[in-house]
Amino acid sequence: MSLSNSEPVSFGIVGGGWRAEFFARLAALLPERLTLVGAAVRRPESAAEITKRWGVPTYLSPAELVSRQKPELVLSSVPWPVNPEVVGTLVDAGVSVLAETPPAPDEAGLRALWARVGERRRVQVAEQYLLMPGHAARREIVRRGLIGTPTSVQVSSTHGYHAVAMIRGLLGAGVGEDGGAGVGFGPVRVDARRFTAPLLDPLTRDGWTGAEQPHDATTTLATLDFGGVSGLYDFTDNQWHNRLRQRRIVVRGSLGEIADDTVVRWGGPATVLRSEIVRSQLGHDLNLDGHDTEHLTFEGQIVYRNPLLGLRLMDEEIAIATLLTATAAWTRNQGPEPYPLAEASQDHLLSLAIDRAADRGAPVITAVEPWA
Repeated sequence: MSLSNSEPVSFGIVGGGWRAEFFARLAALLPERLTLVGAAVRRPESAAEITKRWGVPTYLSPAELVSRQKPELVLSSVPWPVNPEVVGTLVDAGVSVLAETPPAPDEAGLRALWARVGERRRVQVAEQYLLMPGHAARREIVRRGLIGTPTSVQVSSTHGYHAVAMIRGLLGAGVGEDGGAGVGFGPVRVDARRFTAPLLDPLTRDGWTGAEQPHDATTTLATLDFGGVSGLYDFTDNQWHNRLRQRRIVVRGSLGEIADDTVVRWGGPATVLRSEIVRSQLGHDLNLDGHDTEHLTFEGQIVYRNPLLGLRLMDEEIAIATLLTATAAWTRNQGPEPYPLAEASQDHLLSLAIDRAADRGAPVITAVEPWA
């Protein structure tokens, strides 16, 4: 998303953790679109460290950050219980907010946050998964109607609200979708079970663990019945980093289905077509253009083009930077809402319902909430 205004959007960060570091680093790569003007943390020693690392003034409260630097957009990247108060404070101060996921820890917190800030429409949420190149290409194939009407989505990749956002988004809701949600905000029946089995866990966010023997790992399976369309949730402990568990994305439609990078679809009388989603990856073999994702194609047509070509980013960074620039454009009224608070609240509501159904061993039916 480009900004027509010649001046970059002024940007602040509340928090200094691992996730905030992603946004600070990516903002620095986009100086024509974003300028990081300051940060806020709770402890003086953390403030000094952030100032040294990011090269910006750091304050001890969000209110001081806003009053001193007057950013147009602020990222709230703080622990779940703290996030609603930080978001509320920032909205009350008149700035646009990009809140880390989830926007509040539980149902009561979601409702209270919506009551405080929802109607002002100043909050987007930092959910990036459907902006990753592979998922964005799958969604574009669905949008073009190549597998007909989407009827079910299976996600075995990431956890909780992230997976729910993918399910709802691929069924026709969520990120960047104009004209309402395909599955909307109505009641959803959620059934869930947990299973334990041995699994070697060789790799975490911190690197190789040195583990040589399997230990018990929990897999959560859940179904989400939206009434006519459905989702299947499948997540195993540490599936993000454990390469011994493959990722699987299936989108079924009335005229075919997508399974990871393979698409089967109806091609006309007595004809079923099978094609692949193909990534153009620069930097392999004798290509000297640098290691980068160029685009993804399907049957000779581009279904995703990297908007940040030349920055040499991995998929997660492309997605976060795409979200960040889209939020900056929305802040200036130059683009749509990338992932508004209402969608994020609904996705986390369903994530909480998965946990509750698994805990109880009984179905949970969600209610229609105020953000609907």
